[in-house]
Amino acid sequence: MERPGLSVLDLAPVAEGSTSRQALQNSVELAQYAERLGYIRQWFAEHHGMPSIASSAPELLIAHVATQTRRMRLGSGGIMLPNHAPMRIAEAFLTLEALHPDRIDLGVGRAPGADRVAMAAMRPFDAEQFPMQLQELMSLARGDFPEDHPFRSLRAVPGDVPLPPIWLLGSSGASARLAGSLGLGYSFARHFSPAPAAPPMLAYRESFQPSEQFPEPHAILAVSVVVADTEEEADYLAGSLDLMWVKFRRNDFGPVPLPDTAARYQYSPQELAIVRENRARHFVGTTETVIPRLEELIEETKADELMITNMVPLQEKRLHSYELLARAWRGADRALGAAD
Repeated sequence: MERPGLSVLDLAPVAEGSTSRQALQNSVELAQYAERLGYIRQWFAEHHGMPSIASSAPELLIAHVATQTRRMRLGSGGIMLPNHAPMRIAEAFLTLEALHPDRIDLGVGRAPGADRVAMAAMRPFDAEQFPMQLQELMSLARGDFPEDHPFRSLRAVPGDVPLPPIWLLGSSGASARLAGSLGLGYSFARHFSPAPAAPPMLAYRESFQPSEQFPEPHAILAVSVVVADTEEEADYLAGSLDLMWVKFRRNDFGPVPLPDTAARYQYSPQELAIVRENRARHFVGTTETVIPRLEELIEETKADELMITNMVPLQEKRLHSYELLARAWRGADRALGAAD
């Protein structure tokens, strides 16, 4: 089986004892390193009111990282469309496309990316309007509203560049058939979704209608991967994700705990059950043990691309994880050849 390409999903994790500024600098370093390793693209997620995640404004991160890299595609994974007026998003991403032609992706989702308080502060959020907002976003960029539409005379600017490729994000399968029917790309959030990935990934293919941007279906599977030189080290590093998830479940969204902090933490029986549930969503180990599991998942889902997220709060270890995976996935010479 030919292995699909690899990409990066970056949430700009803020480590315990560190700062958001450092997290954002780490995102730039990760993009530069991933580009040298041959990763296809790097997307930034939209989250609000979470001190553990610095990616509250993906479009700003995209603009900055694009100036610090040469070839890698940059995009949103995603823009939570109900948080925004479609006109603003259309013009922001048309501007990004004008500045960085053929390097920008527009991933959109319907979730808030926030807790209830932050949702209230965002105000526009209404997930029920998502399909209408998506259609409005596309029509603003193309200038193809119906004759009787109040925005018929309106066109988002810059108007002489195309809107970047649109990818619909999903975590439960609800968006899969919509993405297929509109001829969009599709990405499933296997890294946090409790739902099986295969049904929506296959439903997307079954419903796909070719479009100008996507003549063929393209389905990305986002997965959480922590690989290290030994199984023991990988397990130790993933302890940060265990404790972070336990804290999330009690609405504690503070910085990502360091592995040492997680190793010292005394879990209750109930918390250990949460840890076991969480670990089932991650691929943790050496490349020798992780890659066969990823290949099995690819076979089940028919994924065209794997998007790797890694929330380990130690930048050197996080970069090393991406390097180990890239080298083992394609072979050292081929993975590093993108830097030439």
